[in-house]
Amino acid sequence: MAEAPIELLERIPLFQGLSHGELERIARSFKERRVRSGDTVAVEGAGGVGFFVIGEGAARVDVHGEDRGRLGPGDYFGEMALIDDQARRTATVTADSDLTCYGLTSWEFRPLVETNAQIAWKLLQVMAKRLRDLEQQQVST
Repeated sequence: MAEAPIELLERIPLFQGLSHGELERIARSFKERRVRSGDTVAVEGAGGVGFFVIGEGAARVDVHGEDRGRLGPGDYFGEMALIDDQARRTATVTADSDLTCYGLTSWEFRPLVETNAQIAWKLLQVMAKRLRDLEQQQVST
């Protein structure tokens, strides 16, 4: 299976600012996954062990059955699963077209974080932003 393109990873906030060598190391840990249009990539409430980056195609995001947006090339989801093996998916992601995704599991990601504080710090920043966004959504409803 193919690894994730470095150009794709460079656009993800979690990996911004990392050296080319660090990005190469991370890219080798990703595995390509193809998903047919209409298939579900992640199911809200189900367990998840993977973080996904969309390389090609489009997907729909639903939370509690409500449309919450679209994802396309360069978008990602599942970062909570990288640090919490018990995490439940917070949304359902369904392919609107054939998708090429690149997935990374927590057991492949952990050694990368343990040996690179810059990746760990970026992950904390992304998690804090996601938490703030979620809290803001709850206040708005």
